[in-house]
Amino acid sequence: MNELLAIGHPEVMAERRRWLASLAEERRLSEKTVDAYERDTRQFLTFLTGHLAGPPRLSDICALRPADLRGFLAQRRKGGAGARTLGRGLAGLRSFLRYLERNGLANAAGAGAVRSPKQPKSLPKALTDREALEVVTADAQLAEEPWIAARNAAVLTLLYGCGLRIAEALDLTPADFSGPVTSLRVTGKGGKTRIVPMIAAAAEAVETYRKLCPYHIEPEEPIFRGARGAKLQPAIIQREMQKLRAALGLPDSATPHALRHSFATHLLAGGGDLRTIQELLGHASLSTTQVYTGVDSARLLEIYDRAHPRA
Repeated sequence: MNELLAIGHPEVMAERRRWLASLAEERRLSEKTVDAYERDTRQFLTFLTGHLAGPPRLSDICALRPADLRGFLAQRRKGGAGARTLGRGLAGLRSFLRYLERNGLANAAGAGAVRSPKQPKSLPKALTDREALEVVTADAQLAEEPWIAARNAAVLTLLYGCGLRIAEALDLTPADFSGPVTSLRVTGKGGKTRIVPMIAAAAEAVETYRKLCPYHIEPEEPIFRGARGAKLQPAIIQREMQKLRAALGLPDSATPHALRHSFATHLLAGGGDLRTIQELLGHASLSTTQVYTGVDSARLLEIYDRAHPRA
């Protein structure tokens, strides 16, 4: 970390070093995140040096007003920084100020009063058909215990095959799978219930897991269990997906939620209409679902050229 380019009083720089060390050692943030926060705070201290006509002391940091922070963000915006970069920079400054506040050295209220820049709505990053199918197979799972590998495959298959949110999949119970299952009744955000088709591959994956699971599960209890028998937590599936990404050479965007995006994107590519996909995903508004039109715009233009009488 290059502090030679950062301009600040030695007392400020010493606290900054301690804060950065705590991010890496205590909070275990990634090296990339710590480097970004180092760079953001270095740029801020450089800005303050010009703003205050001298290296900032802790007393100057303590006296910061929302207008000072907005001035820094405005300068960064003029330099070409986008909303995501500005948002991350503000998050780093807030973290530093909260650290100083916990140690009785500053007041973080000023940073809390500054709104983060509005982030642009990004398009979902779907996996390709091949990648999605590879991820959900039982053979791809890395868990040594066969029942845990089957569990992971079943959960991931529900995300991709039925478009479920991870919390929705983990709330399912044995009662949801009683008898021949052709559809699932899912309770989503806001307690809203929807019906989604249960594809054969998902039903088979869940049945394989149930046969191997060593725990007795009552009909109304969560069907997916952790290694010690408690309800399976989303973080475990997220970690398993992280391991799969590394093993299969997939991008960082390949997350459990990306499988739900893939479900919608691949349906659209196969001819599904937005209203149907909206119902399957449980979106309250069609505008939320319309983001997927940007994912497969090439296909939509192809349909337009082929079918529109004036094309």
